[in-house]
Amino acid sequence: MPSIHALSAQEPQRLFDDIDRSFQLSSQDLVGLTKAFLHEISLGLASYGQPMAMIPTFVTGVPDGTETGTFLALDLGGTNLRVCEVALNGDKTFSLRQQKYKVSDSLKTGEATVLFDYLADSVDAFLTTHAASAYSYGSDVHLGLTFSFPVEQTALNAGTILTWTKGFSAKNAIGNDVVRLLQDAFDRKHMHVKCVALVNDTVGALLSRAYTTGGCVLGAIFGTGTNGAYVEEVAKITKLSNSMAAVKGGHMVVNTEWGAFNNCRSHLPFTPFDNALDRLSINPSYQAFEKFISGMYLGEITRNILISLIDASPIPLLFSGKSTPMLNKHYGLDTSVMSQIEEAWEGPNRSLSGDQPAPEFAKFDATTLPPNIGNKLERIRLVVFKQFGFQDSEVTLKDAAIVRWACSLVARRAALLSGVAVATILFQTGRASFADKDGKFSNCTDTTRIGVGVDGSLIEHYPNYERILRESLCSLVGKEVEKRVDIGMAKDGSGVGAALCALQALKQRKSS
Repeated sequence: MPSIHALSAQEPQRLFDDIDRSFQLSSQDLVGLTKAFLHEISLGLASYGQPMAMIPTFVTGVPDGTETGTFLALDLGGTNLRVCEVALNGDKTFSLRQQKYKVSDSLKTGEATVLFDYLADSVDAFLTTHAASAYSYGSDVHLGLTFSFPVEQTALNAGTILTWTKGFSAKNAIGNDVVRLLQDAFDRKHMHVKCVALVNDTVGALLSRAYTTGGCVLGAIFGTGTNGAYVEEVAKITKLSNSMAAVKGGHMVVNTEWGAFNNCRSHLPFTPFDNALDRLSINPSYQAFEKFISGMYLGEITRNILISLIDASPIPLLFSGKSTPMLNKHYGLDTSVMSQIEEAWEGPNRSLSGDQPAPEFAKFDATTLPPNIGNKLERIRLVVFKQFGFQDSEVTLKDAAIVRWACSLVARRAALLSGVAVATILFQTGRASFADKDGKFSNCTDTTRIGVGVDGSLIEHYPNYERILRESLCSLVGKEVEKRVDIGMAKDGSGVGAALCALQALKQRKSS
């Protein structure tokens, strides 16, 4: 495969075919990736400091929908913080009241005590003006904290801040227990609020889905970023040996941090377009898997393909060699635009055309297109010229076909790899087994539903993402297991999930 900066249009169809081929994943590729995934899981469960961190959360059970009570959640992860009150009704339903509060740049970069005092003030303001429940004076209000920054969790209600991301750099926070920082702020204000649980949004997705469906084994995020959390046997988390958790045994939710899978680059199908993205990213050689499948990066991979075709020489292969400020800008093509292009291809009736090999763009003739294909491409052409910043006359149907092909390549590969992540957890937990050397799966009489709670813009909104994920999953675990996998949206993992984690903390405290 040539460098993306040295693409030659001497044999244009061969060039399109080479790009297309580099994004394909065979069944054997998927199996190899899954086995590598399982190996990295075993490394992370055995020792600390592995790329896939496999973080024990100390959450030793999941709700079943019968629980009742009212809990608070505090969700800090970006420009806004959110305070929620979650009332669990005991019938797999809940009611939610919430309020967002702005986090200023000065709070993000100032002293940690000032930031956490603001968090406490926001909870106090919520309890005063928005809470539905009348909390009795002197009784503790229990709160779960979703803290979407790197933390080394040491207990259900304790975790050391490792670093700041997302524009935060509050001083004197790194190395300190985030729950202690928040509780100290509550105590300084004499508030009867107790932070009893620290939760990751992926763990929250698992707990939320478990409550609304009666059980769940995996929570997964497929959105701007990606991650997974699942229920593991404590005996398999050997790095916890000699701890109280190991003595108690049972099960524990593990936060995989699977975005870092295969940072060593031994199995992921890197192309020149992926290499360019990684080299110019803020974290080269890290979060390798995330860069293949998350919404933050898919648009940039696609933009790299399109720019290489624009720059092909001696004859450009796209947009007659013209570009726009949007295409020239690093991360200028948002993944949401790719989604619009796929929606335009499907049309209002959501018709599928199937996944086909690279069209023969070198022989493309708009006058011979079937009417239905011509209509699809015209819809895409309109999206391209409006979103990319071209003039109407500068985008042809052939350009539209090439853009749609590039978007489809990148998104399809991402969905297939997402299926690998889900399948890996089924293998790890003994719910699936690989096919034999003849490609046959063992007969399985188990009909138990396998609950998977998901969240994120890709899995929720990108056309056909779940369908292709399931295609990958079926290839790896077989049809009988795949059809038992119940994939459903987790309702508000960072809010409801944090409140459910507070519930779980109290349950564990009573049972200990």
